[in-house]
Amino acid sequence: MAIKLEESLFHEAVGLIPQRNSEDGALFPVVLCPNPKFGEIVQLTDAIKANKQWLDSLLNRSGAILFRGFPVSSASDFNDVVESSGYEDFRYDVGGGGTRSKVVGRVYTANEAPPDQEILFHHEMSHATVYPSKLFFFCEVEPGSGGETCIALSDVIYEKMKQKHPKFVQEMEEKGLIYTRVFGDETDPSSPIGRSWKLTFMTDDKTVAEERATKMGMKLEWIEGGARVIIGPKGGSRYHEIRKRKVWFNPVDGGMKDKLNQDLSKAVMLSDGKPVPADVSSDFSKICNEECVALQWRKGDVLLLDNLAAMHSRRPVTALPRRVLASFCK
Repeated sequence: MAIKLEESLFHEAVGLIPQRNSEDGALFPVVLCPNPKFGEIVQLTDAIKANKQWLDSLLNRSGAILFRGFPVSSASDFNDVVESSGYEDFRYDVGGGGTRSKVVGRVYTANEAPPDQEILFHHEMSHATVYPSKLFFFCEVEPGSGGETCIALSDVIYEKMKQKHPKFVQEMEEKGLIYTRVFGDETDPSSPIGRSWKLTFMTDDKTVAEERATKMGMKLEWIEGGARVIIGPKGGSRYHEIRKRKVWFNPVDGGMKDKLNQDLSKAVMLSDGKPVPADVSSDFSKICNEECVALQWRKGDVLLLDNLAAMHSRRPVTALPRRVLASFCK
């Protein structure tokens, strides 16, 4: 029998970390800790199973939930937490752009970009036809300093961008966006976006890669040293059916440079070939940083994100080690 909310294994903590107020009055993110009324150790898996419906409602209102203070210490523990959620697995193997490795079960490493590099604000796989609806992150080893994961509400970003650049937002929604990116023949571990086309499409057969790309709404063009991937046109915003509002859902700043992807002005364009104005890209980055919450990880933290409601980024790590794991849900 489900535990009543007044007897919940969760205790909502306020002021433990920086938080913002969402439009619905919920804090962003909500922070849940073990309820101190229970003397024994509270298992996060038990707490999630007992309050699943309430947690779903809370996530829909807030967009993000941070679980802190629970005895989650390993990748295997984290996998059990993900399984306890009841959310269906989303396989990142095919189509994902970030460089990451499978650890155990449904658990992957977070983006394996060198720690001194920043990973810019994004939604997971916003370029793809099918993308995960929810994301879990887990801090296995907390950094000495730096390495914050920053999260921002996508509806807030949408409204701010619409106020700042109404003409561009209108064009973006009417015409759609085209994304262009180059994947090398081999994975480049020094780049946040250095995944090879072979790893991206889980094959070294170009014909199979083309077939898999087509199923995902992508077009491949073979070039020397790799493949150019063209996606779109796709809408730059989405309508969140549960939260009943429009959300920003694109990396209009062009993403990150690496050895193969140098000209960010061509990484994201309107469907008529018109480039994204430089001030739009810079204002997007500025607004995201102004509106975000920077989460300084603590060992054992588990973060649950609505991938449509919130975008995320990673600041450079200034004191190693740091190990954050991830899992993706349909």
